[in-house]
Amino acid sequence: MTMKLHTIICSTRPGRIGPAVAQWFHERAQRHARFDAQLVDLADFALPVYDEPHHPTQQRYEHEHTKRWAASVASADAYVFVLPEYNYSPPPSFVNALDFVYREWNYKPCGFVSYGGISGGLRAAQQAKLQATTLKMMPMVEGVMIPYVARHVDNGRLQPAQAIDQAAVALLEELFKWAQALAPMRGERS
Repeated sequence: MTMKLHTIICSTRPGRIGPAVAQWFHERAQRHARFDAQLVDLADFALPVYDEPHHPTQQRYEHEHTKRWAASVASADAYVFVLPEYNYSPPPSFVNALDFVYREWNYKPCGFVSYGGISGGLRAAQQAKLQATTLKMMPMVEGVMIPYVARHVDNGRLQPAQAIDQAAVALLEELFKWAQALAPMRGERS
């Protein structure tokens, strides 16, 4: 069985650097070749602040944007959230996107590629891990942290240091193991 990995660009603000970071990780995942890797941009879904009348556990979605988002989330076996740090936290677009659906996230591993200033988004990733567990996702210990991210972007492309690339490989290896291990809980055969 082929496992599908979604690398999700979590920032939706104009002028964001997230697409460059996510594109780099997505290309790294493709070279890793253990997943069917797909790049997903939250901005493409134009999710408003949560606006469904029913609790997400019921999966009674009324809005087309929610149905499209739910189908995207459901189609993956694992996720990598590419997120910046805003005031020691993940961006509100990430929190909102998590809240739109529930069962679609369950029993899947997730990892974080965080970026920012001196902390490299680490505080945001730590908070995001707590949120992920409430959706029955398994956050990986391994992660990628990119401090002073703007220094590593040239002509819209991330040029990471070797240690950052090595961290990406370690994250992908763990995600693959966990995606296989959790498959029976999702009702799949590994």
